Formats: sequence, structure tokens, C-alpha cells
Amino acid sequence: MGSRAKSSHIGFALALSTAAAALGGLLFGFDTAVIAGTTQALTRYFHLTSVTLGATVSCALWGTVAGCSVAAYPAERLGCRDSLRIVGLLYIVSALGCSLSHDWYVFMLFRFIGGLAIGGCSIFAPMYIAETSPAAIRGKLVACFQLSIVIGILAAYSSNFAIDLMHLGSFEWRAQLGVAAIPSLLFFVALAFIQRSPRWLVKKNRITEAQRSLKTFGFADSATEIRRIQESLQLDSAKRGASILAPAYRRPLLIALALGLFNQLSGINAVLYYINDIFAQAGFASISASGQSILVGISNLLFTFIGMALIDHVGRKPLLLVGALGMASTLGGIAAIFLNGHHQALLLPLVIAYTGFFAASQGTVVWVYLSEIFPNEVRSSGQSFASFWLWLLTAIIASVYPTMAAASSGFSFLFFCAAMIVQFFVVLAFFPETKGRSLEEIPAGAR
Repeated sequence: MGSRAKSSHIGFALALSTAAAALGGLLFGFDTAVIAGTTQALTRYFHLTSVTLGATVSCALWGTVAGCSVAAYPAERLGCRDSLRIVGLLYIVSALGCSLSHDWYVFMLFRFIGGLAIGGCSIFAPMYIAETSPAAIRGKLVACFQLSIVIGILAAYSSNFAIDLMHLGSFEWRAQLGVAAIPSLLFFVALAFIQRSPRWLVKKNRITEAQRSLKTFGFADSATEIRRIQESLQLDSAKRGASILAPAYRRPLLIALALGLFNQLSGINAVLYYINDIFAQAGFASISASGQSILVGISNLLFTFIGMALIDHVGRKPLLLVGALGMASTLGGIAAIFLNGHHQALLLPLVIAYTGFFAASQGTVVWVYLSEIFPNEVRSSGQSFASFWLWLLTAIIASVYPTMAAASSGFSFLFFCAAMIVQFFVVLAFFPETKGRSLEEIPAGAR
């Protein structure tokens, strides 16, 4: 869709739409990371064990799994823009509900609702950005979603730290969780000012609206773009409605599943969700651990910028390869600290370096790749299926990590290290490069 557009120009409408959709990623990052600062307070308030703590942290992730499993339906029927509006309402309900909960089961329900929002957002937002972006800059624009997730994570850590310093006592965790309602409302309002995806409009045979949408997004020849989309849809018409599990889609599906698997076996969400507990295990006090988490969040943000700067120049595959090697080496160092019980002062720089390698590689690439790899006729269901798999693994890791850490934090990080070594060879052998190619061109090379 992109080569005949203004290939490198980002007009006001495109910037506004990308920013509005990406704001959902900020809430995504905030909602998933804010729990890290509340684990000890929640443990005391609800009398949690290591098992129920894992359930509490992972509850939103199980909601995310559920959200991914049904996201293809609203994406197809309503389009990504209107689906994101539903997500905005769910974010608001979840933030307020969690902050006002007095019963553990009620708290879990509202965390689950937040997970539904995250699951939907993880599909709707990058898909919307990909479908409105010229090919030459699509990687950067879709990566804005990951950037906003990272900003959300840093905002959550910073918010937790600031509220810690207020010494609000038993109200502290409620304030930390409830503050997300403010950006959630901003997200919901911002979505009223963006256009529908021209690809979705063409699918629905709303050609006049699609032409207006393309012109708004800065495409110089809307008639040509519409013809290209129609030709692609016509070529795929015999396949439309086919199952994503059909043999024709085996390779892109396996690539997407492998990407999701290694994304979680990197251990990133064990670190992000339990970072305060990890530093506490190494001897840091509560407020000190919150301060360390901010430094990790800053590293995550800075290296996401680096990944965004590189993704459309060096490509997706080189970033994944370098990142795998960097994460393997830093995870090995973290494992050694916990196994030997020495050099705890090195833990912070190693976690910062590990987070940086992740952010510049998998963190930047994963949503871009998932939005690109599937053909038009199964893009919604393919991305939904792949995201379902990714979030299922995230929920499992978040559920079992407290038990893993109780047994041995060192061996837990050693396991993640080994997974990154395997990832390097899998990416090297099987992953295609997608940079600079239109969405219609990519799937043929991915199969």
C-alpha cells in the first residue's frame, strides 16, 4: 500500500491517528507494569501466598488471552478504530474498579477486565497503524505502539515511586492502580478524532470513504491505492474465510508462534512484573527497589528509540539476532549473581543492559512483525491467533515465576538465557526479512 504514497512524509492526520492508537499502548504498558509496585501491599491486604500472588499478577494476562481470542470478530465487523473505543471504556472501568475493590475476587474481576482491554489493544492498535502507514515508514510508525508501551511501563514505575514517597499507608496501592483512569479517559476522547482504516473501508465496499481516508493520510493517488487494495482482495477472495490453520498459512503462522514463544522465554515479563521483588531478593529496600525500577524503565525507553531508528534501515531480522546474543549474555550474568550470591552491585547494570537489548530487538520488532507477516485475508485472525499465543505464554510465565523464584532465581534466569541462545539459531535459519515491502508483497515471501 505504501510505495506510491508520500513514502516518507508524516502529515498531521497520520501523526494524530498513530499517536491516538499508540496511546492505547501506553495504557497497555501502564496496566501491565503498575502491579509490580503493589505486589507486597496486595500480599498483605489480601493475605496472598506465592501461588495466589502469581494468580493476582497474571489475572490481567488471562484476561488478555481472552481478549485476543475474540478480537478478530470486532476488528472485522467494526474496524480497528471503533474496536479501540471499546478498549478505552474497558481501561477506565478496570482502573476505577481495581482501586475501589475490597474483596480479592472483585479485584481479580476488574484486573481481568483490564486484561480484556490489553488483549484487544495489542491487536487493534498495531493493525490500525500498519493499515494506515506507507511501507517506507510503516516499521517506525507501528513501532510507536511499542514505544508507547515502554513509556507506559516507565510511567507506571515512576508513578509507583512517587506515590511510595507520599506514604499514603493502606491507600497507597489503591492510588497506584486508580491513577490509570486519567490517561484511559484521554485515550477514549482522542479516538473520536481519527479516521477509519482505508483497507477496512475498501473491504466493506465503502469506496468514497476510503478515498477520503487515503487523502487525509497523505496518499497522493488514492484511486491507485484503492485499486491495488481491491486487486489484492480479489486475488485473495477464494481464500477469504479460510482457517489460519490451513496449510497455505503454515509458514507465517509458525514464524509468528516462534516469535511469541521466544518473546516470553526471554523472561522480560518476569522481570517487568516482579522487578521490585527481584531487587528485594538481592537486598534492596522497598523504596530503593522502586527507584531501581525507574532506571530500568528509562533504559527500556532509550533503547526502544534506538530500535525504532534502526528497524527500517537494518531490518527486523538483524535486530532479533543481535538482541538474542545480548540478552543471552546478560541473563547469564544475572543467573550467576543469584547462583553464587556475590556481586549484587552488578545486578542493576546487568538488568539495565538486558532490558536495553530486549527493547532494541524483540520489543521493537514483535508488534511490527505480527502486523506484517499474514496475508490480507487472514490478517485479523492470524494476528489474533499469534497474540493469543503470546499472551497465553505471558500469563503462564507471570503465574509460575514466583514459584520458580522461590525454588531458585538463578536457575530461572539460566533457563531464559538458554532460550535466547536457541532463538538466535531459529531466527537465523527461518525468519524472513520484511523491511520496505508493502503488506501485499510480504506474505508470498513469508510462506
